Amino acid sequence: MSDNRQMAVARRSPDQVMRLARLGSMHQCRLSFMRVLMRRMASDGWQFSRKEFAVGPDGVGHAVYVAQGPERAYSLVAFAHDLPDEMRSDRVIATAWDATFALYDGIPSAEDIARLSKNVPYQEAGRISERELSLSRANRSVRLWQHVVSALAKGEQPDRAQIDAVGYLMRTTAVYGSGKFGAADYSVIADRPEMGVPFQAEMLSVYLTRAFVRDLVNHMARTQGGAAAVELAPDIAGSLGIGNSTGLGLGPFIINHPVLFNNWIAAREEAIARVRALGSASADAQAVFKDLVARSELSIARWRSEHPVQQAKIADLRQDMALLKVQLAEFDLNSAAPWDALLTWSEEALSLEGRELLASLVLEPYGALVDDLAPSMADRDPDGFRIDGSMPVGELRALLEASYGWALPLDWSAPEQRARAWYVSAEKLEPRLGERFEEPIEPYETPLAPARDAATAYGDLEDWPNDEPIAAFLMRHPEHRYTVRRSQISARAPYSEIRDNTISAELFPVDLLRVKLAFFGATHFDPRSDRWLRITMFGNAPYPEALSPDNADLWVYPEAQP
Repeated sequence: MSDNRQMAVARRSPDQVMRLARLGSMHQCRLSFMRVLMRRMASDGWQFSRKEFAVGPDGVGHAVYVAQGPERAYSLVAFAHDLPDEMRSDRVIATAWDATFALYDGIPSAEDIARLSKNVPYQEAGRISERELSLSRANRSVRLWQHVVSALAKGEQPDRAQIDAVGYLMRTTAVYGSGKFGAADYSVIADRPEMGVPFQAEMLSVYLTRAFVRDLVNHMARTQGGAAAVELAPDIAGSLGIGNSTGLGLGPFIINHPVLFNNWIAAREEAIARVRALGSASADAQAVFKDLVARSELSIARWRSEHPVQQAKIADLRQDMALLKVQLAEFDLNSAAPWDALLTWSEEALSLEGRELLASLVLEPYGALVDDLAPSMADRDPDGFRIDGSMPVGELRALLEASYGWALPLDWSAPEQRARAWYVSAEKLEPRLGERFEEPIEPYETPLAPARDAATAYGDLEDWPNDEPIAAFLMRHPEHRYTVRRSQISARAPYSEIRDNTISAELFPVDLLRVKLAFFGATHFDPRSDRWLRITMFGNAPYPEALSPDNADLWVYPEAQP
């Protein structure tokens, strides 16, 4: 039977999708930004080269990696440092790192590298220019790094169990872009085909960083072992990704970019709806799906976390995979609308982790059907934040009820509903989340509680006539401009608002981080507290010299080792 669209299937509703527990259970999918980048580079025939590798025997120096696309080149300028152990920290307050990076727009000259060498190693304390598209830094996973260098120096390969337990030799602690610290604003590159999908420059920077890390560990092994040293075996090197330590800085992003976040969710939901609408599944599609289910099971078996919340979710997911295997043994994928039936079954049978993994997996056989949605994930509406003052109060009231109906009955005077407050640290200008009634932070609170603010605005609208223009209301209550703007955005962006309280005592902030990282394409989420986590990026991906259309996509699913 061939795949065909025979049904009308609506997207899942915002009330179902936009709960933090579900958003915090999402997984990478075909539309994740890493995978979009890899497919484009392979299909467009990008060429890669290591232009310079000037790193001394002490591990200090610089390197330049060039990615040449059809119209322009991008270069990762990497600086390696000799960092004392006591200075190594993943916290944003760190002032030194094992390696620092900038993604240069073009191919840098010697003068550019000299300029960057005086700024990039200092990160926030330095300054880059509009010729740079991102700024980043990374630290070694010290024990694994030392083990790998020592083994290779002796002519041996590192222990595979230790490799699998960590999954990366270095982890980034920040990848800044879009105008931070002097870098080019996104508008500079938004019209380039290869950069139109969000975060493509940042993903390219991390991808090239992975190649540098492999080359650096081989270089350090040769320095230590001389002629006896060997290089990291391709299969081991291929399994390694780039780690990342991410804190609360990601959380406010998705609240502060409602149109952009809507576009990400809407694209994924449209992709799911398209696949659910298929009246049948071809033998090839069934084979791809079943293969990736098995490979996902392998990935889950390797997933480790020290946080009890994530440990419980991984345990649920392993049970979900067992249930899915039983279901697939009994369920006929040749039946009518099989993907819709399977996803409907999952809503009752599986945990949120399992449901969202399955929703990602059913997309995999259907690149031709869903990959065209990737460009729609950008926000290209420069007027999206304008307020329509002519809107009648009655229409605004209806919008508030649609997006925040769940929040309006809550007792917002109750301490548990407003236990937290978001603010910006004076030291690092980074978002923080504090305990409102335990710390003197309320005067510095930033507007990251849209549900509370919507409830307040709704109360102030109570005595206003339905036909009064909202401009009149805002003249009296200018403090509600933020809520009015968000509500008007929600009319055209139904997935723009989270249906949960972002300042409650029950908030698990990592949920905000995870959903963004899932759209990046991250795997193996490992919360280290409720406010920061570690992930892996580009694990199992082909290195630049091996990238081709044949291996550019499904690398994210590991294969069994021979």
